[in-house]
Amino acid sequence: MTENHRIKSHPILDVPKRREIPFTFDGTHFHAYEGEVITSALIAGGVTVFGEHEKDHGAQGLFCANGQCSQCLLLADGVPEKGCMAQVKPGMIVESLIGLPKLPSDDSRITTHEIPVKKCTALIVGAGPAGINAAIELGRAGVDTILIDDKYELGGKLTLQTHGFFGSVADCWAGTRGIDIAGILTREVERQESVEIWLDSPAVGIFEDKAIGVVKSGRYILIEPEILLIATGAREKNLAFPGCDLPGVYGAGAFQTLVNRDLVRSSERLFIIGGGNVGLIAGYHAIQAGIEVVGLVEALPKCGGYKVHEDKLRRLGVPIWTSHTVVRAHGDRIIEKVTIAAIDDKWQPVKGTEQTFEIDTLLIAVGLSPVDELYGKAQKYGLPVWAAGDAEEIAEASAAIFSGRITGRKMLAHLGLDAEVPDEWHSTQEILRSKPGERIEFTVPEKRGDVYPVIRCVEEIPCDPCQEACPVHAIDMPDGWIMAQPEFLGMCIGCSQCVVACPGLAIVLVDERADPSQVTALLTLPWEISDGTVNPGDEVQTVGFEASPVGKGTIKAVKKSPSHDRRRLVMLEVPYDDRHEVSGFSIQSEIPPVSTGEVPDDGDIIVCRCERVTKREVVEHIRAGARDMNQLKATVRTGMGACGGKTCTELILRIFREEGVDLSEVTGFTQRPFVSEVPLKDFAGI
Repeated sequence: MTENHRIKSHPILDVPKRREIPFTFDGTHFHAYEGEVITSALIAGGVTVFGEHEKDHGAQGLFCANGQCSQCLLLADGVPEKGCMAQVKPGMIVESLIGLPKLPSDDSRITTHEIPVKKCTALIVGAGPAGINAAIELGRAGVDTILIDDKYELGGKLTLQTHGFFGSVADCWAGTRGIDIAGILTREVERQESVEIWLDSPAVGIFEDKAIGVVKSGRYILIEPEILLIATGAREKNLAFPGCDLPGVYGAGAFQTLVNRDLVRSSERLFIIGGGNVGLIAGYHAIQAGIEVVGLVEALPKCGGYKVHEDKLRRLGVPIWTSHTVVRAHGDRIIEKVTIAAIDDKWQPVKGTEQTFEIDTLLIAVGLSPVDELYGKAQKYGLPVWAAGDAEEIAEASAAIFSGRITGRKMLAHLGLDAEVPDEWHSTQEILRSKPGERIEFTVPEKRGDVYPVIRCVEEIPCDPCQEACPVHAIDMPDGWIMAQPEFLGMCIGCSQCVVACPGLAIVLVDERADPSQVTALLTLPWEISDGTVNPGDEVQTVGFEASPVGKGTIKAVKKSPSHDRRRLVMLEVPYDDRHEVSGFSIQSEIPPVSTGEVPDDGDIIVCRCERVTKREVVEHIRAGARDMNQLKATVRTGMGACGGKTCTELILRIFREEGVDLSEVTGFTQRPFVSEVPLKDFAGI
């Protein structure tokens, strides 16, 4: 095997020494690191195809890395396992799953055990920012609480976020990296004596008797709570196009899991679909991991994510095409190329605008859907239940923090305990949930002294770390409004703390004192790319506000300090007349397409990944009169697979709309008691 796919160094993350765990895959020896899941270990070893589908022998690979689909199903010591959820054990024998697994020949009976029942006052399902904060509120009140999560550590998606967060410094640790917020919250909830924490414990069903089925480290248990909170987060939306099922096409969250949690350099050259925050941040994380980002497409006329995230990518040299989409992925068993095209006002590709690029990974980042099946079941059966975080409303993690706090207080009030929710909490939550607001035209601030910050924050987003960081209060949010654009008031002392604090990397410090003759000026820029990418003496191509070329600059120094929270400061010398234009410099050259123009149609589109059902099959049944998703399930088997319709439901509804069917005429899938697969051995207590 090769170690070329391991991240050896990272600008933000530590690369610890870890114990090696030997295992085999299809007879070849590999090793994982202690605590690593099977798929991450295989991808680190250069394996991206984990098996074949029994229907058409289509190659199967990683897709969600979150236990929500079944693309990574493998045989581990003879037992089917989701490779993204199962940790490698020493000496484990892992095999490709080709078709259905064979049943064991041994027909002897097993001895089952009585299913344990656990009672508690409050059960919280999901230990991300919302669930943990609710547990902290309940714990501080001494409420008997169980906090469960299907992962092996607390923090949810915070554990994947290496960037600084937006929002309020005082209210939700704005400016602090997501990975560090996860640590802060973990330590606080672990201090709550009345909160019991169960990891590796997915909730798999809710039943009429108000019991919740949980698989705790491989043992099925029923929990009977008085009150329940569902804080299960979100799953990534899917997108259907020819080749979307190829290994190497997966969700942006799956990619972040590989590079930021497991330190696996899963790609050499990738492309991104979707210009929301998830896609933009994933692109930035890729560059931090030393991966080339060929480009990003967004179907809307402008990216929906924060402009500062978009600007970071553009400055580094990543092209972003708006009003474009991916029309086809190409490859023989793994993705090798992607074709993009402009789209018209009816969302249809414009012929002749196609461009095809060579890649090895395609990330889908087209939005999130709440994981709320358990919430709906609990409501149906009359269990006092709340939803928080993305399970309630898709928003930023900072909003989930407040959602958890508020919901925790509501749960306390339901129990008859004194638990007031401050009015300002609700208003803060709404601000943190809000979409980016108005954009204003960037203008260079009036000169006040020979050293001053140029703040390229021109969009209404909730953020105040720069104001809080300035030791002389030279930056102000007008009228105290957290959504306002910060203003420089003067009196800068050149400490660079605003450059260090800004989560959007949108502040450049201009120092005119370095060259009294005013031939050059010295800029201080934020830098979070790996050491050695640029070095003192290097000449770089400088770029402006939206990555337009400006000129040349010379790297004078790259400074590191423990007080900078792993952010470097690059000292860049530029011509004096460029000092207000330069916002960064490019490190990546534009990658030309390998071909342009129309490409031949190469097959139908897979809509249901589990059962390999094509769009053509679904369309045929809709045109024949099908209006019930359960009818499709019985005929073409959509929703029949291991994911239970989690990845195909929205795609099928989209096909109904394309066919002119009003969704009010469509009957959805019948929700079954179990929302996840449970091995029979877990019921048996083996």
